[in-house]
Amino acid sequence: MIKLYNTFTRKKEEFKPIVEGSVGMYVCGPTVYGMPHLGHAKSYINFDTIVRYFKFCGYKVKYVQNITDVGHLVGDGDSGEDKIAKQAQIEKLDAYEIAYKYEVEYFKNMDALNVLRPSISCRATGFVMEMIDTVKDIIDKGYGYVTDEGNVYFDVRKYKNYGQLSNRKLENAVSGERIEVATDKKNPEDFALWKKTEPGALMQWKSPWGVGCPGWHLECTTLGKKFLGDRFDIHGGGIDNIFPHHECECAQADIVNGHLPMNYFMHNGLVTVNGTKMGKSLGNFITLPDLFKKYDPMVVRYLILQFHYRSSVDFSDDALKLADKQFSKIKETVLKLRNVTSETSNEITNPELKQIYDNFVNAMNDDFNTSVAMVEFNNLIKVINKLLTENNLEVLKQANSLVCGIAESVFGLIFSNCKSEEILDDIPQNVKELANKRWEAKQNKNWALADELREQIKQLGFVVNDKKDSYEIEKL
Repeated sequence: MIKLYNTFTRKKEEFKPIVEGSVGMYVCGPTVYGMPHLGHAKSYINFDTIVRYFKFCGYKVKYVQNITDVGHLVGDGDSGEDKIAKQAQIEKLDAYEIAYKYEVEYFKNMDALNVLRPSISCRATGFVMEMIDTVKDIIDKGYGYVTDEGNVYFDVRKYKNYGQLSNRKLENAVSGERIEVATDKKNPEDFALWKKTEPGALMQWKSPWGVGCPGWHLECTTLGKKFLGDRFDIHGGGIDNIFPHHECECAQADIVNGHLPMNYFMHNGLVTVNGTKMGKSLGNFITLPDLFKKYDPMVVRYLILQFHYRSSVDFSDDALKLADKQFSKIKETVLKLRNVTSETSNEITNPELKQIYDNFVNAMNDDFNTSVAMVEFNNLIKVINKLLTENNLEVLKQANSLVCGIAESVFGLIFSNCKSEEILDDIPQNVKELANKRWEAKQNKNWALADELREQIKQLGFVVNDKKDSYEIEKL
């Protein structure tokens, strides 16, 4: 039984899916106006691990993530520049170029961290017409109003449940906490559904209220309903999104659907750097491309997984160096194991290994507690080192099964020494050909031939490690 912490109720609850055996999950994606950073790494590794564990437990997961490529302003007061438009001016590119450039960078860096692609990744700009329909619906139901300036706002004071997620009282829910409040609102806390754009803006659309663009909060309400329906299991995002973003989402979605669509709201903790909140203005902002110049992406993933998703993670050179050292030893042990056997077992009968597996499952069932589950994985590595001296092949196969299940399937860790392109230069041509034939056999589901070819490759002193869409060849 999986229990998860629901931000609505502030307690752990048993996960009860709407559809038996399936999970519908929406997680707020990035605003693509700059290089992906440590905050992205933590958030999306956290939710990737949750998705992986649901799949590990046999659930079919439909994971939806948006790409915010319009409408996210520099502050919360519904005035000022769009973040992407502002970056376009800085880089002297148009807004669409900026959005696409940093969307590509986002996915490239997530791939490096072995974060699985969502089932559906949807750009906000692709669904503006649907967002306009959402605004119309809110206006028709009496919760939206149009101003003389061509903006549309949500009338927060008409919605009695505002503050249900963040536990904020209305007098503290002023949207202009960081920048000056827009002057055409009825109330300071009202938030934008549609914003008039300046003449000449590239990202603008015709609407019943004039030329403009959707408000930032609108896209998740619209896209969640479009791809997951008016009821789905989980909505996720960073703890910094609780207010105002998710609070505003709840208000919109409740009016549009007649009820809140998500059964559970999950929020991950933030990132600090040397004990201080990370931020560009503080000079401690770390992008992933810069970090990957010093550390393997798997080291970053390994460090993040040592903390519970609701906890903050403090990044420092000392923490990363220690994680690098620890992960190197783990990888060395796994590769030693794989040199002895790449096979797995269908059943875990060894008492020591079974206890590790049971403890791992218990930890993950308890609100996806990777910090405790990681202790069990480290225990597994210790046991493997002991088993390697005993040379019991059947038990080693069982241990390899746990490595595949715990470390690779759920934790998403990769243990190969280097990229296949770098390895292949040292691989004999006949081994390459056998590996290629084996891959073709696997694609054709000819498992017997694939196993036979794997054994031939092993006899020649090499091992084939399968990845999601490719394989790697390593020397034994």
